[in-house]
Amino acid sequence: MLTAVVGINWGDEGKGRMVDLLSEDYDIICRYQGGNNAGHTVINDKGKFTLNLLPSGVLRESTVNVMGAGMVVNIEHLCGEIERLSEKGVELTPDNLKISDKAFICLPYHVAQDISEEERLKDKKYGSTRRGIAPAYGDKYMKKGIRMVDLLESETLEEKLSAILEWKKLTLKSYDTPLPELSDLINWLSKFGACIKPYITDTTAYLTKAANNGKKIMFEAQLGALRDIDYGIYPYTTSSQTLAAYASIGAGIPGAKLDKTIGVMKAYSSCVGEGPFAVEMQGEEANLLREAGFEYGAATGRPRRVGGFDVVASRHGVQLQGADELALTKMDVLSYMDKIPVCTAYEVDGIRTESFPSGDTLNKAKPVYEWLDGFKSDISSCRSLQDLPEAAVKYIEFIEKAVGCPIKYVSVGAGRDDYLTR
Repeated sequence: MLTAVVGINWGDEGKGRMVDLLSEDYDIICRYQGGNNAGHTVINDKGKFTLNLLPSGVLRESTVNVMGAGMVVNIEHLCGEIERLSEKGVELTPDNLKISDKAFICLPYHVAQDISEEERLKDKKYGSTRRGIAPAYGDKYMKKGIRMVDLLESETLEEKLSAILEWKKLTLKSYDTPLPELSDLINWLSKFGACIKPYITDTTAYLTKAANNGKKIMFEAQLGALRDIDYGIYPYTTSSQTLAAYASIGAGIPGAKLDKTIGVMKAYSSCVGEGPFAVEMQGEEANLLREAGFEYGAATGRPRRVGGFDVVASRHGVQLQGADELALTKMDVLSYMDKIPVCTAYEVDGIRTESFPSGDTLNKAKPVYEWLDGFKSDISSCRSLQDLPEAAVKYIEFIEKAVGCPIKYVSVGAGRDDYLTR
């Protein structure tokens, strides 16, 4: 069984929470794209964890966790993440954490370049997390990069890095930010590479053997469909493919076919960063929803933009992801509302549309709302559909029909067991 757990919207849908929940039934959990530019927050019996790079399955002793070839990895950040887990009693070994030898390393000059470019753009910035992700992926496709396997081939590492640094100095000379010296970069790679080396392996061979032996593998995405570099709200996207179709490629077994895709979406909308967000609330209305859902970026702490559930965007995301079933998260957050706004269409230049626009047209989209009855009660203890208030059930059924995909899981609280299955 090969399953992908992916985001339907702009990211921050609660994928980490669902992976942590569902990982009990899987042997291997694999991150297949992205870097430390987003985070998955998981709350369980061991405490609260924010994971930026590590797969959410690391919190279960029974799983093997893989960081795939499609990732870009800041090894300093990864070492810190491993150390913080260890402090909470979660120990990682080469038996339960495997890092692809083909994964790309995000270096300090990528971070410096990211920050400098956002500063240059000023009010036209893309909303980068300033963690070097876009420059790292850019260098990857320019074939100017250092991969995990290079840490294992130290005799040629300095020569490779020297050539890249010479190129970097030529391409970035207009920026004021000075580039690190070669010796500093070698020391950085040596220091943090020592922590990472034991985990580096040929994950393609490992995953191929596992799949052939019938192991259950879950692929975990970062961000959501609307942040995909090809199909998202370009250029306000991430720099990698967030779609389920890329899962086996980014993981390291490109020939494998998925058996199931589980899409994750919130019971309302949230968005970190710049770009079009048609349902965005403002003022006190936004503050109430943001505080009720504690909507702050797991990676950056930035306040998230929030709004009512967006059927147009979500239906589009469901189609892009090829979702077979859905998880609806943070349903409990809506309990304070008398009436719940749901955007069922957009109006663009006075014309109603139920299709998700692309390009500059999306900037003109205005939400068309329907208002559903609120359920006005604490639902955190509900564990079956029958336990929910009638208005909550009607809300779930309305959303399910509108996006055209069955909702199987509904989370009603932040804890691992705070959910119900339909």
